[in-house]
Amino acid sequence: MSKLRELSYPEVKKRLSKFGFRFYRQGKGSHELWVRDIDGIVIPVPHYRGKKIRKGTIRAIIREIGLSVEEFMEL
Repeated sequence: MSKLRELSYPEVKKRLSKFGFRFYRQGKGSHELWVRDIDGIVIPVPHYRGKKIRKGTIRAIIREIGLSVEEFMEL
């Protein structure tokens, strides 16, 4: 069982790409919007340079995608 932990932006980016998401456009401030073309889901992802993305934010991203924590963290 994979435990939820803070992730860096490149780690989140890699996981989103494996689930079919691609960079869509720059959002407000340091956020980016990622989209999955097959169902049109758009996910905002913070792009903090040198900082980890907190567990609560990671959990919100996972919830919006519709996956379990284990599925997302296994990669």
